[in-house]
Amino acid sequence: MSAPTGPARASLRLSLSSLRAHKRRFAGTFLAVFLGVAFLAGTMVMGDTLRASFDTLFANANSGTAVVVRSADVVTVPGEGQGTREPVDTALVTRLRSVPGVAAVAPAIEGAGQLVGRDGEPVGGQGPPTLAGNWIDDAGLNPYVLAEGRAPRTSGEAVVNRAAAEKGGLGLGDTTVLRTPDPLRVTIVGLVTFGGEDGMGQSTFTGLTRADAERRLMPAPGRASTIKVRADSGVGQEELARRVAGVVPHGVEAVTGQQAADENLDQVSGRFLSLFTTLLTVFAGIALLVATFSIHNTFAIVVAQRTRENALLRALGASRRQVLGSTLAEAVAVGLAASAAGLLGGIGIAAGLQALFPAVGFPFPEGELVVGATAMAVPLGVGLLVCAGSAVLPAVRAGRTAPLAALRETAVDHSGASRGRALLGAVLAAAGAAATVAGAAGTPQVWLTSAGAALVVVAFVVLGPVASSYAVRVLGAPLARLRGVTGALARRNALRSPKRTAATATALMIGVAVVSLFTVFGASLKATMDRTVDRSFAGDVAVTASGFGAGAGGLSPKLAPAVGRLPEVATAVGLGKGVAEVDGGGRQLTVTDPVALTRVLDLGAVDGSLSGLGRDGIAVSRQEADKHHWAPGSTMVLAFADGARRRFTVRAVYQEAGLGGDYIVTRTAWEPHKVQDSDALVAVAFKDGVAPDDGRAAVQEAARGYGNPEVQTRQEYAESAASGVDIMLTLVYALLALAVLIALLGIANTLTLSVHERTRELGLLRAVGQTRSQLRSMVRWESVLVAAFGTAGGLALGAFLGWALVKASDSAGTSAFAVPPGRLAVVLLVGLVAGVLAGWRPARRAARLDVLRAIAAE
Repeated sequence: MSAPTGPARASLRLSLSSLRAHKRRFAGTFLAVFLGVAFLAGTMVMGDTLRASFDTLFANANSGTAVVVRSADVVTVPGEGQGTREPVDTALVTRLRSVPGVAAVAPAIEGAGQLVGRDGEPVGGQGPPTLAGNWIDDAGLNPYVLAEGRAPRTSGEAVVNRAAAEKGGLGLGDTTVLRTPDPLRVTIVGLVTFGGEDGMGQSTFTGLTRADAERRLMPAPGRASTIKVRADSGVGQEELARRVAGVVPHGVEAVTGQQAADENLDQVSGRFLSLFTTLLTVFAGIALLVATFSIHNTFAIVVAQRTRENALLRALGASRRQVLGSTLAEAVAVGLAASAAGLLGGIGIAAGLQALFPAVGFPFPEGELVVGATAMAVPLGVGLLVCAGSAVLPAVRAGRTAPLAALRETAVDHSGASRGRALLGAVLAAAGAAATVAGAAGTPQVWLTSAGAALVVVAFVVLGPVASSYAVRVLGAPLARLRGVTGALARRNALRSPKRTAATATALMIGVAVVSLFTVFGASLKATMDRTVDRSFAGDVAVTASGFGAGAGGLSPKLAPAVGRLPEVATAVGLGKGVAEVDGGGRQLTVTDPVALTRVLDLGAVDGSLSGLGRDGIAVSRQEADKHHWAPGSTMVLAFADGARRRFTVRAVYQEAGLGGDYIVTRTAWEPHKVQDSDALVAVAFKDGVAPDDGRAAVQEAARGYGNPEVQTRQEYAESAASGVDIMLTLVYALLALAVLIALLGIANTLTLSVHERTRELGLLRAVGQTRSQLRSMVRWESVLVAAFGTAGGLALGAFLGWALVKASDSAGTSAFAVPPGRLAVVLLVGLVAGVLAGWRPARRAARLDVLRAIAAE
């Protein structure tokens, strides 16, 4: 292909010179692309760095373990990690020592253990596991290394990871409590590290003597979670695993140490890191989507302002293709420069996050930043695509400029909304709303709801120019009365180009819609929890363990009977957790006294009887019963982690699952299959006439001897259960701040270009007596009107999509929909304030125009 000549070369030179001469024109576009690309690149670099760091950490910690012997049977409940396995017999240790190639063998015991700090509060938890286990003397098989002190030798001695000790204010020689879940008084004799690190996130580890670990963490002495094997020099893991597999009994398997380490790593990186990076990537995508609208609007205005310029090129011989190419060349140049700068910014963001995490209590493994080719190529490509794609339609419009347009004044976009656009938008809105409602109401259909929601968003964009005319008239009506001529002019300026107003506000609308969606969804989650507690919890106080998930220490099963013996208490029932496979899938079982449970929990209407469950009876919720076509008298097979398969009879079907869960069995039925028995909750009802404060104080005193767990009222329990929602919303707001910032840059950029476009008009206003203050106020109020339109549209869209998300994710039909007026009012206020801030610089620039030069400007 030959190099461009004549008009084409002139067009290219003109595009480059235009970029140099009007750098401010594209400043907003550059910054929008830069921020989006930097966020995306930083996310990818941070994800790669964390994966590599954890990979190195686990490799170092487990490098000496060649083979892991464990139970072959596992029950995995969705969302509960690697699953539950039956412990293995430690008598295997003697047999394994005789296998050729084995250098050392050690039983490894691991369970939940919550360490209590100096202030009486639990250390760690709230998601990351709090672990306890036996101290392994063989350094090659022990992933933990003594950093200070010594190993535990006698009962009651313990070592803890150094980060947990620091967080709990504990040191060598200090005595504290370890909830296993029965409280164990321990003296700290050593501080340890894992793979050279003081801790792994918020996880904690407490190492005990083997005897203490067996007694506290295993169902019986002589049992261990796994048995670790170290190989002789020159013996490979695969070979040794085959040899060991030949001597272990049925139901026990031998896997390589690398496989076991990879599974542990997958639990961290596959669940947490994937969720972490996916969340950040989604918000980076939202930021870039918002940037797309801002960039498109910028190029649309620039092309409109350069109508005469493009027409002169056409008159000099440039083809439509060459004019189109020159406009796209500007977009690519801006996109390339902004994306390249964004890559550097992303590396800086990743480095900042790496330094920030330890400061806020998340000591992730140290390591060099991993800057891979993919982490650089993808954000660069996305940045170029966003910038060039946003400029395509304006570039096509520029290419269609007629040569005769050179004889006209500079074009200003006065276009409104066509009837065709209004009709198309109405059809899309109706179809989208119908599909969303159909997918969310009745039996939830996520795919139909998602498709409908996407159509609704498209309809909002299409209908923007139509809606802006009416919305600005309504929103701006008070301005004429409150601000006089200044307010009236601001309103007329915002109405001047409905397409431009809508395009400018759409970027903000998308950001506000996502904020509103999560706000409504979070409020609905909290309302659902409140309703669940109100409906099902008939007790007075709840005793709860800090933390949740498989790693939480839980409550001692002895606590409920102890509380039940108090003179103030009528009923105290512990709710434990078990796991089993039901119909091929892992399910959680609630382990409790079913008859006493009905005195503190409302299970609704019950078909059958809860009093006769015994060893082989089970109660199921109405939802699960309907799903599997069960009724009282039906039978099912439960497969437990110990390999046992037992037939259970459905003796009761209850209406409300709530806090009771979907499956209820007695402690007698669970006893043969338990590993580390604990309760997640103790529900307490006081006797008639007992004052709430007196009853609570008595329960707190009784619970103090069991690790001092928290005693909460029903309202406090509901708020505590929903506390994670506020944490989630805080994170969401922080991440979406970037998208809102980019939207505000778009508003500011549009106003700046609009001021340039209206230079002569503004000069005439100043010439006829408008003051600088009035001019600044006019531009600022115009910005506020645009922001108000975008914010109001975003609130409406977000509330509707939030409702759809709540209903579509509610397969059980138990969720409550709630709209938090206070939080949404704050979002509205922030949007209006943001409009003022976005208009500050353009308003200042407009007020500084020289009157005579402005009047003379073309």
